[in-house]
Amino acid sequence: VQLQASGGGSVQAGGSLTLSCKVSGLTLEAYSINWFRQAPGKEREGVSCTSKSDGSKYYEDSVKGRFTIVRDNANKAVYLQMTSLNPEDTAVYYCAADEWCSMIPEPMDYWGQGTLVTVSS
Repeated sequence: VQLQASGGGSVQAGGSLTLSCKVSGLTLEAYSINWFRQAPGKEREGVSCTSKSDGSKYYEDSVKGRFTIVRDNANKAVYLQMTSLNPEDTAVYYCAADEWCSMIPEPMDYWGQGTLVTVSS
């Protein structure tokens, strides 16, 4: 099983990025896909999730209205569309697969390797 997160980069405040989480070795429809992030010196925190059961979407309060999670089962990918980025969004972003959606990073069945997002003011 592999989850490959990509799409990170450096942007200025107010900019946008779209992160991708491409999965292999598992049936995407059977898993909820969670996005987490970890800023320097801080604990990993939940950002967003798309549920396997009914496609429900969940967002951490600080990203509501700015981030959108999109599931593409046909292409075995989940995207995190991020707009109106601010320096507080700077972090390494991880995708993780599990049966359930959760804003708590443990436990998750599978993790991707992380992709760095840097937002400058």
